[in-house]
Amino acid sequence: MLWLSESQKFGVGFTVIGTVLITLGIITFFDRALLASGNIVFLIGIFLIIGQNKTLVFFTRQNKRRGSICFFAGIFLILFMKWTFIGFIIEFIGILNLFGDFFSIIVQFLRSMPIIGDILKNPKVAPIVDKIAGVKVLPL
Repeated sequence: MLWLSESQKFGVGFTVIGTVLITLGIITFFDRALLASGNIVFLIGIFLIIGQNKTLVFFTRQNKRRGSICFFAGIFLILFMKWTFIGFIIEFIGILNLFGDFFSIIVQFLRSMPIIGDILKNPKVAPIVDKIAGVKVLPL
């Protein structure tokens, strides 16, 4: 069973809502309000999940600096300059740099959950998910 504190539960909710808002912003041809709201809610969710100090350390690590700069520059372009498409592209590059090695951790976490885990552990689905997420699997 996965035990989360109350703030982490809210953080997961905020992160999911932020992701949904960003997705809706993309679907609605880069709607500025949805993208901006999604970015803010997503950041609040990350902050609540891992805490203040770990969030600061995560975004300021030397090997993640380029990703952090692109991520926050994209958010700045969306929020203040109203350049939603260019801002999203720059932000997406930052996300790939920041969370590129984090996808495998997310997949392993999802595999420990009851229903989603069964789907992700399916022998036909698992190799595809592993390849997309970059999970290192030892050969048989």
